[in-house]
Amino acid sequence: MVLSLEWATSLVAMLGYVAAAWPLPSRARWPEAALAIGWGAHGLALALEVFGYGAPVAGARFGFAPALSVTVWIVLAVHTVESRLLPVPAVRRVLAVAGTAVVLLAAAFPGESRPQAGSAWLPLHWLLGVVSYGLLAMAVLHAWLLDSAERRLRSRAVVAKPLAAGMPLMQLERLTFRFVEIGFLALTSAIVLGIWASPSWRWDHKSVLSLLGWATFAVLLAGRHWRGWRGRHATRWVYAGAVLLLLAYVGYRFVLEVILQRAG
Repeated sequence: MVLSLEWATSLVAMLGYVAAAWPLPSRARWPEAALAIGWGAHGLALALEVFGYGAPVAGARFGFAPALSVTVWIVLAVHTVESRLLPVPAVRRVLAVAGTAVVLLAAAFPGESRPQAGSAWLPLHWLLGVVSYGLLAMAVLHAWLLDSAERRLRSRAVVAKPLAAGMPLMQLERLTFRFVEIGFLALTSAIVLGIWASPSWRWDHKSVLSLLGWATFAVLLAGRHWRGWRGRHATRWVYAGAVLLLLAYVGYRFVLEVILQRAG
């Protein structure tokens, strides 16, 4: 059996990510090269999946699995840049494993092909939504690092020592909220543009959960600005907002595509 181009690029991406996730001494350089190869092949596989290359029906495809895949791809891109300043091998391995999983998932569930319809602004709405997912996923990753560092300090496992890569706790906290702020702006733009440009916008599960996720991050930023929220109290809001947004599109599309087997 001959592999399709989509599956071939997905296979290269998965092999690259598996190699990057392999536990090796921190000085080893080739896992970074493997991660770069996996990331590049992942991007090509996404382009083939989303634009419906080789699909029986012409049109863009963007189901729950490609949405997850694009989110992880963006997170990996930002992490690659950030790792020049904050090299954390454990995070690289976690993201490589996540990359392997979402590439396989997107290849298996690419979504239904749908002809381009509606406003010409809708592609920008989708793009802003995906970017906001990626940025807020980075905020979740940094919130997890922040919680881990604070737990180590409280348990006195590491006394007066910064994060493994040398980033002070306050700097990590500022970086977490920087991702929240930029992701919130992208999410706000996506929601406003979606309401304005969509010819059939309606109150459904996706809309309600998206607005609840937006409101959660809005409350978090207001609490941070006026009440000085920080630490675990703030990170809980990050996690809650991310879960609501995950359910808003990925969960909604998963139910339609996999459980109900409808294009929606």
